[in-house]
Amino acid sequence: MTVRVDMGLDERGSAVAMDLEELLATRLLVQGNSGSGKSHLLRRLLERSAGQVQQVVIDPEGDFVTLSGAYGHVAIEAADYSVPEIERFAGRLRAHRTSVVLSLEGLEAEGQMRCAAAFLSALFDAPREHWYPALVVVDEAQLFAPTTGGEVAEEVRRASLSAMTNLMCRGRKRGLAGVIATQRLAKLAKNVAAEASNFLMGRTFLDIDMARAADLLGMERRQAEAIRDLPRGTFMALGPAVSRRPVSVRIGEVETSARSSSPKLVPLPDARPLELADLIVEPVVDAPELPMAHVPRPRRVPATEVAADLSRSPAASVAATAQPDRSEDEVEAIYAEALRGVVADPEAFGRPASVLFQDFQVRCRMAGLARPAMDLTAFTRRLSCARAGIFDVRAEEWADALRLADTLPEDMMGAFLLVARAAREGEPCPSDEQLAHTYGTSSLGRVRRLIGYIESRELFVSRVDLSGKRSITIPHLGWTTAAAEAA
Repeated sequence: MTVRVDMGLDERGSAVAMDLEELLATRLLVQGNSGSGKSHLLRRLLERSAGQVQQVVIDPEGDFVTLSGAYGHVAIEAADYSVPEIERFAGRLRAHRTSVVLSLEGLEAEGQMRCAAAFLSALFDAPREHWYPALVVVDEAQLFAPTTGGEVAEEVRRASLSAMTNLMCRGRKRGLAGVIATQRLAKLAKNVAAEASNFLMGRTFLDIDMARAADLLGMERRQAEAIRDLPRGTFMALGPAVSRRPVSVRIGEVETSARSSSPKLVPLPDARPLELADLIVEPVVDAPELPMAHVPRPRRVPATEVAADLSRSPAASVAATAQPDRSEDEVEAIYAEALRGVVADPEAFGRPASVLFQDFQVRCRMAGLARPAMDLTAFTRRLSCARAGIFDVRAEEWADALRLADTLPEDMMGAFLLVARAAREGEPCPSDEQLAHTYGTSSLGRVRRLIGYIESRELFVSRVDLSGKRSITIPHLGWTTAAAEAA
């Protein structure tokens, strides 16, 4: 079946068509500086071939997601998912022959490369029975197949470059036809660009890019000047799918538009300069008033000094002897307040539980409870709960979480309960630094091993999305934290 896609008009006003079946076998490279009309060209190709072939779009800026409404493409926001999920999506869309736009908007360069590498590799590794023909359009291909490493990790660059190379070099037998677009040929890996047999070259100004474009089009170097003079939206086309000789093509109109557009001049506001100045420097009504002078805080008395003073004070012994009976609720309230004071003390970090237990006893004595009915083991458990922000251990909503925490070593209870508290309240996942503080360490490596150990006990399920944000689920409770940066 021969399907010809109308791309636009040549210099004589004749229609220029793209042979879709030939394109699937020979691939396409689009090149042009920013503003030359590359995205418009890709959109024209996608719109006119929609319904004829499966389409997969790698979209760094999220401009092509508008195809979903008019042409039924599935739009996937990659930042919302993890790498394994992206790989599963790729396998499913090959099996069901679904057209999709993978939007990488919101990801940093390294995250975009990691996502594209995983997605393209999963497309490439699909089982043979799913090798249906598909156009794989990669916009801003120099981001995913760079000539140099840049500021991304070397392993990420290699994975992305390998996936792009497989797409362009070995994808044809698997039904994958690469359509790549780039602003700079000089920044695109040569082994990726060289596999394309069809070319659409737009306006280019740099000599090195014009020279490479002229070589690909089979033009002499002196003829390359014509590429610099191309108007916006006009491309020099060459290849078995479009023309056997270089031909100028003015790309036709499209039906959909990108979410973002080129900036347009608009009239400035019609207001006098004094009015604008008053508007800009208008004071903020809700701004809090900050103190102009430093107000010194009273010195915090260390627990050792308080204990020494109490031991020397005969009045304290008399008060302890005359202490009235207290209800269980009153005792719990004193415990909670004392624990709050212990965990709020900045000097408590890193101190052993036995030392903090002495501080706890002093605070209880100062509150009128001479002999706390709590030994060191019980205090250690309550301290772990307090460091996680749980002071009322009798509350029914924490019963299941505490039961699970009791299955872990005592020093891990605080970290588990900190995550449980965030998950129950839908708060962001605690960072490694927060977990390290609760765990009583300054080593982030120990924190990662701690999370791995709790996962091995099937109490945690960690998930890291492509933007690097981590969320943790406690499957036995059905609680999940919100995603947050782990660092």
